[in-house]
Amino acid sequence: MNEYSAWKYKEMNIPGVSFGGKGSEYAEFVMDVVKPFINENYRTKSDFKHTAMIGSSLGGNITQFMGVEYEDQIGCLGVFSSANWLHQEDFDRYIKRQSLKLNQRVFIYVGTDEADDTDKTLMAGNIKQAYIDSSVKYYRQLLVAGIDIDNLVLKIQAGAEHNEIAWSEHLLDCLRFLSEQW
Repeated sequence: MNEYSAWKYKEMNIPGVSFGGKGSEYAEFVMDVVKPFINENYRTKSDFKHTAMIGSSLGGNITQFMGVEYEDQIGCLGVFSSANWLHQEDFDRYIKRQSLKLNQRVFIYVGTDEADDTDKTLMAGNIKQAYIDSSVKYYRQLLVAGIDIDNLVLKIQAGAEHNEIAWSEHLLDCLRFLSEQW
């Protein structure tokens, strides 16, 4: 969990336990080590337009962060069931201070029945609504930043849960949307 957030998680119900805060290091490793390795060893188009990052749950959190932090290098983002509620205030302050690349393409997906047993140990309150609110807020932040509505998709799926089965049902839509201008 530590590498999936640039900030310590605020919404924790576990006394004495701290998670998060290593996301910047992880993002740097991906962009400075993993991406160059892939580009050197495989036939890729490494420019902004053809570079995508897709993640679910905490992977959605780091995808959102990297989309802002490396906005000049990552042109496409797929954010599935982001758990940004774990550090919402920190992310809100961060994205507000940044200028975003206005031609980034972003696919955001969230279900209305998100949350699992782990989530219940991390947050008190309506966890299902927290996932929805966090995703809608991110969508609005991108619009306010000036990203064209044609470069954004927000899908809210009734009854969908927080798991790979739900995400897999929308992955092809995400890939089609992100790559439709390739």
